[in-house]
Amino acid sequence: MPDVTETKTEAAVDAVAAPSAADAQSKDKPRSLWGDAWFDLRHRPMFWISSILLVLLLVIAAFPGLFTGANPRDGDLTNHFLTKPELGHLFQADWFGYDGQGRSIYARVVYGTRASIMVGVGVTAAVTLVGGLLGMLAGYFGGWLDSVISRVTDIFFGIPFLLGAMVVLNAFTDRKVYVVILALAFLGWTSICRVMRASVITAKQADYVTAARALGAGTPRILFRHVLPNALAPTIVVATIALGGYISAEATLSFLGLGLGEPTISWGIDIAQGSQDIRDNPHALLFPAGMLSLTVFAFIMLGDAVRDALDPKLR
Repeated sequence: MPDVTETKTEAAVDAVAAPSAADAQSKDKPRSLWGDAWFDLRHRPMFWISSILLVLLLVIAAFPGLFTGANPRDGDLTNHFLTKPELGHLFQADWFGYDGQGRSIYARVVYGTRASIMVGVGVTAAVTLVGGLLGMLAGYFGGWLDSVISRVTDIFFGIPFLLGAMVVLNAFTDRKVYVVILALAFLGWTSICRVMRASVITAKQADYVTAARALGAGTPRILFRHVLPNALAPTIVVATIALGGYISAEATLSFLGLGLGEPTISWGIDIAQGSQDIRDNPHALLFPAGMLSLTVFAFIMLGDAVRDALDPKLR
């Protein structure tokens, strides 16, 4: 007959050892797609550089008064193109010099950040919502619904993006930020739709979707709990990279006089005004153009980092 004390001791040892085994098993547990992507992103300098730049741009857009006390709309004709940039006057009104109307270029660059960021984020959110929903429906249900959505997508793909936006915006006399967002989103949802459709077609054939359907899960639950989380990664990559393109498109339209207009402050408007005297006073063009390029570059870097982290083939 075994000793009772010895049996209790063995049980206690097993109880103490059990958490260690569980901890070891949890450490060996593979990470999910998003956990693995975040682990990869944390070790990419490109991700941190672009994130710091974008956080700074968001702060500038939300609180421009923290970076300049000058009014970007106040013009003093005594301050003309002849007033060159004063690089020693950091964050002061004359740091970047003045434009042809005597307005502070630095103040206009700071306040112009808000319109560009709002357009880029607004268009990206709209096209991701509309294109993602249509692509998910087309890819999951297929049949006639897929055919209709795909043909409508092909029609919109046949319209040149900037030319179509110019035609749409030309119908509005008062082109505010929300008008530009709607015009660009009206033509920009097609790429997201196609990417989401392809991802959903692949995800819906997985075993976990078949198991969920066999267990009696409804269509909304399968779509939003099983298919969407596993089909969202390519869409996020495309949307992140496209965000910089939408900011560039807004600046191009404003440069051509068909985007944002006065009194809205926009980098595209300032680039158009500065290009009129680029030979004698290039600083009026270079500073808003440089800020635009830096913003687009930051979003492209972030998109590349996210793409590399979410695509196992690129690691």
